[in-house]
Amino acid sequence: MKAIRKFTVRAVLPERLSALEALAGNLRWSWHEPTRRLFERIDPTVWRAVDHDPIALLGEVSRERLDELAADDGYVGWANQLRDELTSYLEEPRWYQHLEGDKPARIAYFSPEFGIAATLPQYSGGLGILAGDHLKSASDLGIPLVAVGLFYKAGYFTQAISADGWQLESYPALDPDGLPLAVLRRPDRSPLQISIALPDGRALHARIWQAAVGRVRLLLLDTDIPENADDLRQITDRLYGGGGEHRLLQEILLGIGGVRAVLAWSELTRSEAPEVFHTNEGHAGFLGLERIAGLIGEGLSFSEALEVVRAGTVFTTHTPVPAGIDRFDAALITRYFSTDLLPGVQVDDVLALGAESYDGGTKDVFNMAVMGLRLAQRANGVSKLHGQVSRGMFSGLWPGFDPNDVPIGSVTNGVHAPTWTNPRLLELAEKTFGTSDTTRVDWSSEALSDLDLWSVRNAMRADLVEDARRRTAKSWRSQNPTGPVAAWTNEVLDPDVLTIGFARRVPTYKRLTLMLHDRDRLRALLTHPERPIQIVVAGKSHPADDEGKRLIQELVRFAAEPEIRGRLVFLPDYDIAMAQTLYPGTDVWLNNPLRPLEACGTSGMKAALNGVLNLSILDGWWDEFYDGENGWAIPSAEVTDPAERDRREAEAMYDLIEHEIAPRFYDRDHDGIPRTWMQSIRHTLRTLSPALSADRMVGEYVQALYVPAAAAEKALSADHFAGGRALSAWRAKVDAAWPGVSVAHVESGGMTSVPQVGDELHLRAHIHLGGLSADDVLVEAVYGRSGENDELTDVHRLALEPVAAQGTTPDAGKPTLFTGTVKLGRAGSFGYTVRVVPHNALMAAPADLGLIATA
Repeated sequence: MKAIRKFTVRAVLPERLSALEALAGNLRWSWHEPTRRLFERIDPTVWRAVDHDPIALLGEVSRERLDELAADDGYVGWANQLRDELTSYLEEPRWYQHLEGDKPARIAYFSPEFGIAATLPQYSGGLGILAGDHLKSASDLGIPLVAVGLFYKAGYFTQAISADGWQLESYPALDPDGLPLAVLRRPDRSPLQISIALPDGRALHARIWQAAVGRVRLLLLDTDIPENADDLRQITDRLYGGGGEHRLLQEILLGIGGVRAVLAWSELTRSEAPEVFHTNEGHAGFLGLERIAGLIGEGLSFSEALEVVRAGTVFTTHTPVPAGIDRFDAALITRYFSTDLLPGVQVDDVLALGAESYDGGTKDVFNMAVMGLRLAQRANGVSKLHGQVSRGMFSGLWPGFDPNDVPIGSVTNGVHAPTWTNPRLLELAEKTFGTSDTTRVDWSSEALSDLDLWSVRNAMRADLVEDARRRTAKSWRSQNPTGPVAAWTNEVLDPDVLTIGFARRVPTYKRLTLMLHDRDRLRALLTHPERPIQIVVAGKSHPADDEGKRLIQELVRFAAEPEIRGRLVFLPDYDIAMAQTLYPGTDVWLNNPLRPLEACGTSGMKAALNGVLNLSILDGWWDEFYDGENGWAIPSAEVTDPAERDRREAEAMYDLIEHEIAPRFYDRDHDGIPRTWMQSIRHTLRTLSPALSADRMVGEYVQALYVPAAAAEKALSADHFAGGRALSAWRAKVDAAWPGVSVAHVESGGMTSVPQVGDELHLRAHIHLGGLSADDVLVEAVYGRSGENDELTDVHRLALEPVAAQGTTPDAGKPTLFTGTVKLGRAGSFGYTVRVVPHNALMAAPADLGLIATA
């Protein structure tokens, strides 16, 4: 049979149901429960069959049903009311509009993947889900954000499990016409396209799909168009597919093509051009080079343009391990950038930005994260611990600085509460407190009874059991297409048993199979006659990661044992739709990565929003939020032997489940309610719901990063980039003079013979300025507790003042005196040193230039 050509035909709605088209066309329906209920009313069976996709629903429902609804005044009025509410939501002032002071008129957010709804499968895991939640909260807060990504024809991949437990991948092609997308078109209806020059003299063309994510516009670049040769059409074939050159082309398209797309969109829609560019991981890092090329076209030099671009760029790193960073051969970068790709930009300048030119770096390698950090004046990790890990991992870019001085901060991730809070809990909040905003209600209030909350928790667990049985039966049918479905699939899990969830990508450091370390003990926990547990597992391994696939196979084979197959289940094809039932349906969320390799780990956050307690290694977000009442911490074994480490941590996990978790869950009063467990649920909901919200996260990005970045960009761009030119010239001056900067000597005095609390330490630091003025530097006394190896802890800093008049240049070879007084405020060991760093009001951090001189 010849290949069948498929496409999607969209439904034509009766005029009285026109509101449905507007509601389906904006992805706000994916997190707005009233709109989801409106579509479910059309046909609940079809709604479930199409995985809650309004566009697919409207294409499947019969014309007779649509006519019936069009004649229903109540339903038409309901639809029109929700459309009017959507209009108000899109237009009314929100949090951002009421924010005082100057703020950016537009922010561009770039990411290689976006997880917004199951119907738009353009994500692989946590990075994409985080990006989707970022857009949703930006919309809810009224932040003027435009997002940029790629449209992948086959998304990531669809996962199945073979009869012997091996992961199988398939790549069904998506039809964008059947998705909530529309081509970006010019006024004459022709599609707007961007083009990129390639080394072989050809050009890569891409059309732009746009999606409405509430108030946020998402632009997705797509190369599968007739203007491209067949090989170029495949560049956006799948997420994280192909080899090094294929990945490089995707990242050139995302960064360089993405800037061109967003500027074209701004011009076409007469929207403000972005003042701040936020790159979510290093994949989009080339966006800085495209912006530099644009400024060179306006008359700036490369170094001047670099200062302006850095000022308005925010870079977020998500990986805690070097192996997670995209790196390319320098020769490949040279081939692509020794062309007309970026007019005015020299390839040597490009290579320098991504070079691992530091101790431990690899020669002839181009590092995308390193380039991202060099192109951004502000950078952050995604939890406090990850910020600390990142400062250590990238400290080579700032030689001589203490890791704590490395200019990488942290904004702990959050999750979008309306997306990830179960409708049953939303309804309970609405009924009890008069609002469905679960992040703002008092979960400890006596207005909410333990019985009502426990009933909802039981119902969510029952929903998970029903969904798991359906998915297990479906998986069985795919493995055994000719036989009847095994009867045991209808008995998988028990809605009354303590349920533990574990779902995430399956790289080895996340340790999917740690739970299998002592199989006999796990069997005993699963089959305990009085306090049994059950475990639901899901996750995908990267198609090229055979070790990850082997871990899945090991777990699937163990779960197939007749004795435990009703208590341990692996659910294939983990996605948003599954997660929205899985997270709230568990009682405990398990996470056991190798510390500190989990940058954040937002799955446990989503579970917590539903009253689920966490059982986790103190890594990522859990390291800063665990308080002893919202779950349990698995102690990390401080040993060097991996086998011994795994043994100890697995034993600790088993002990917690057996001796603390299961007894507390099954300890019921005469009403059948676990009162102590309920206290932990209430505490989790009350304390973590607001703290883990993506609204909190995005608000931090605005105030700590976007607003300062916009102010810096404006300062450097004013008066035809006078500030950028001046900063570039100043940096060149400082770079040239710095070899002559040193601390000649430091004198101290003023203390009693035996220093006491309250004494004053008078410091006189003689500094060679190498021809710079005192205004060009910051001289600081750095002091604190003195520990082993002369390391300082609990560090404080005091700026020392020059004795000579500021602004003067000292005589050559003669040091300048700086003085200051440190008051000894506590007893114990004390140590201090003096350091000199460049100083300029337009710098974001003392380590910005990577230059330092110490005593």
